[in-house]
Amino acid sequence: MSDNYQNLTPEPITAMRKFFYTGILFFFGLSSLESCNNPEPVATHAVPPPEALPVVTVSERPFTSFREYTAALEGSNDIEIRPQVNGYIEKIFVDEGAFVKKGQPLFKINDQPYQEALNNAYATLAVAKANQASAEINMNKLEPLVANNVISPIQLKTAKAAYDAATAYVAQAEASVGNAKINIGYSLIKAPVEGFIGRIHIKTGSLVGLSTADPLTNISEVKDVRVYFSVSETEFLRFRDEYPGKTIEDKIRNLPPVQLILSDNSLYPQTGKVEMVAGQFASGSGSIPFRANFPNPNGVLRSGNTGRVRISISLPAGLVIPQETTYELQDKVFVFLLSDSNKVNSVPVHVSGVSGNYYLVDNGLKAGDRIVYGVEKVTDGTVINPLRMSLDSLLKIRPM
Repeated sequence: MSDNYQNLTPEPITAMRKFFYTGILFFFGLSSLESCNNPEPVATHAVPPPEALPVVTVSERPFTSFREYTAALEGSNDIEIRPQVNGYIEKIFVDEGAFVKKGQPLFKINDQPYQEALNNAYATLAVAKANQASAEINMNKLEPLVANNVISPIQLKTAKAAYDAATAYVAQAEASVGNAKINIGYSLIKAPVEGFIGRIHIKTGSLVGLSTADPLTNISEVKDVRVYFSVSETEFLRFRDEYPGKTIEDKIRNLPPVQLILSDNSLYPQTGKVEMVAGQFASGSGSIPFRANFPNPNGVLRSGNTGRVRISISLPAGLVIPQETTYELQDKVFVFLLSDSNKVNSVPVHVSGVSGNYYLVDNGLKAGDRIVYGVEKVTDGTVINPLRMSLDSLLKIRPM
């Protein structure tokens, strides 16, 4: 049996090997044929053309810069309205925020006690005048008796003293009448100036008087508005050097009109004038207060408003670039400078002045350099297709 196995084994193994190899060759043959019938596409990468971007040529131009200072607004007259007599508020004639004219009634204090005081003063005056008349009659009666030596002159002097005292009592009574009339007048509180009513701190029926802590209201006269702002010591020294004049008063007179930027960043249409500067620096802040006066014909400005005062300063001609050509990184300003090969490189610049949407640059660029306008899509080292953009045309559309 062992011999039979040895004799029969080679033939079946050889047949199986032939079948296996034949299958492999057939499979690879089909795969090769399919590859020939369906060749893979060759990948191609098209290079996009450079992006077209506007480019501005840097040039020197006259430049007017601005300095801005935080400001607080006050009316030319901000007056507290306080009672001058004690009593209950009987009537309020105005509402908060109303515009009033000088002499217009504001509040009415109950004046009945003062009317009674006036009546009493009139009665006292009548008694005083009667006493004066009686003393005068008595004095006149004694004068001829003294002249004829019927009575002693001392009696006449006594009568004259009584008359003088009666006359003084009349004057005192008349003063009481006048004082009572004044108190009645004070019971009707009127506007001392024209302006806008502030907040009213009392209601009808409130007890008010000379000891009341808060004013009844405030009136702001805002035909002209005073704008207060502070300048640091460094800027004040710079101010002395930048404007002509021998004294600070001369320099203030030579200041150009100033502008006011409101809290919504809009520009107030009227220009103002700097009128005064405080005599000394504030010890805590190291700054010195200035005041500018602005006309307010339409009553747009009110006491308590805030804003920014803008003072212009003429600088020597320098390199002017639009702000749209710049970007900021870590408190530094950069531009994309275009090379002769149309490749852009990021370079830092130093801004020495600002006017509107333009920068005055004194370092980092030179006249004739070309920089990219609109830097949102640009990266360092990018090749672009430059499109020439005229700075003159831009300045006509959007001046400094």
